[in-house]
Amino acid sequence: MKTTTRFRQLLAEPGIITAPGAYDCLTAAIIERTGFPAVYMTGAGTSVARIGYPDLALATATEMLANAAAIASTVSVPVIADADTGYGGTMNVRRTIRDYERTGAAAVHIEDQQFPKRCGHLEDKRVVPIDEMVQKIHAAVDARTDDDFTIIVRTDALAVTGWDDTMRRCDAFTAAGADALFVEAIRSADEAAEVVARTSVPLLYNFVETGKSPLLNVSELEDLGFKMVIFPGSAFMSVAHTVARVMAELKATGTTEHLVGEMTPLTEAFELMGLSQMLERDSGYAVENEVVAAD
Repeated sequence: MKTTTRFRQLLAEPGIITAPGAYDCLTAAIIERTGFPAVYMTGAGTSVARIGYPDLALATATEMLANAAAIASTVSVPVIADADTGYGGTMNVRRTIRDYERTGAAAVHIEDQQFPKRCGHLEDKRVVPIDEMVQKIHAAVDARTDDDFTIIVRTDALAVTGWDDTMRRCDAFTAAGADALFVEAIRSADEAAEVVARTSVPLLYNFVETGKSPLLNVSELEDLGFKMVIFPGSAFMSVAHTVARVMAELKATGTTEHLVGEMTPLTEAFELMGLSQMLERDSGYAVENEVVAAD
């Protein structure tokens, strides 16, 4: 089954879809191995870990697509990918959707920030006019070649133009063909509940541990009526903390021997990426040694 079709099934089935954020193939494999039904390719994590920049729209479409393709080729579960603003006007959005379809991602989200955009939990964001974003959504919907490819539309208006404009955008974006909505930087549980009550398509919640939104757990979000929840920073923020601690210990003591118990063994790390299966497959191509008798 195509992952796009599987993701549509998940949207139609009861229960919330929990998609932790992966910034590379290793974190994606760990997420799948843990049993989550989907993986979220985080744009912030891609920017930080892959190209070495903060989340300030410095990752290009090419770099984001490359990471989406690598992650989608590593896991068998659906991948939801960050597509930022669509990287330009309507024609750019059309190309973005076609390119993301080719990566193997099952869904993308595009947002209504002005370019250059920034992380949704930073200050001083700007949004484009509603009509401009509506045309981008029309372009995105028209561009897809797989009807099961899911287009999630994000609005950052809540922190910029307020509640009423956010609700107008949700209505307009739904009418334009958004398959699901993502209201960024919701500020309270009451506001989260009101968003659910005011919208008619599946909703995505962004769980950012040190961000602006309340840290409602998965069960609470499901009870409120959210259909998806992503955890974009959990992996890369944890890795930053752990690696900094390990490097500090190494610098101070000259060894990491006392930390071995906290590390995944080397072969287990390789197994996450399919070591045994690859070795078995390789052995099938092995050429038997022939013994040539001397004259």
